[in-house]
Amino acid sequence: MELSVEKKYIEEIPVLIVSDATKKSEALPTVVYYHGFNGEKESSLTLAYKIAEKGLRVLLPESIFHGERRNNATQSEIELGFWQIVLTNIKELQTIKNYLEKENLLLDGKLGIGGTSMGGITTYGALRTYDWISTATVLMGTPSMSEYAQVLIDRYNTNHDAQIPQKDVDAALALVSKYDITKNLAALNDRPLFIWHGDQDAVVPIDYTREFYKQVKEQYANKDHVHFLEEKGRIHNISKLSMNEAAAWFEIYLKN
Repeated sequence: MELSVEKKYIEEIPVLIVSDATKKSEALPTVVYYHGFNGEKESSLTLAYKIAEKGLRVLLPESIFHGERRNNATQSEIELGFWQIVLTNIKELQTIKNYLEKENLLLDGKLGIGGTSMGGITTYGALRTYDWISTATVLMGTPSMSEYAQVLIDRYNTNHDAQIPQKDVDAALALVSKYDITKNLAALNDRPLFIWHGDQDAVVPIDYTREFYKQVKEQYANKDHVHFLEEKGRIHNISKLSMNEAAAWFEIYLKN
């Protein structure tokens, strides 16, 4: 299979679109995959190729403050803007879906979402927000937005002389809580969900994922619709195994 990689702008969102070159104008099951905090849209191309080889279309959006949307933001500004990035991703997902539907590129409404790290956090928030997502994969993200927001605040205050004002902390936590999937597990609605996390991850704590999986596994009527792969000895870095399993998951629950 010859793969096509196209760069497009969906409104103001830079996107790479990966698909079978002979079917790039056809309606296909489609995946929107979000990169991590230290990445950009190109960072996810290897995984996008693996997914596209299954006969799916993959869209890789550029998050704000990243890649060509960085706009000269400093590292400190990007750190402080973490949740703005995540929430903008979630909002822009609707714009991307609207584009796919307008261009008749979405087959039978089959739209999967995935992401790495920050992109995985985006994915969890999107699952709470949109009931039209067919399936999802999360690689080393955290479902516990509220708890992780406090972790990031504490890290920032430890590493910087200027502290985040408490009123800003309270406002951020209140906003993030509205997108926290752990506070509304019913929003998952038994949708197929694949989760991967390395057990030595020191950046995004795995404990939140373990607890979340236990709760979701009990709740799901179809136990096969949720799978948690905990890779031993793996740090905050996706592996070939995680990419292969994510691609296989999308093939099962989007293409078949």
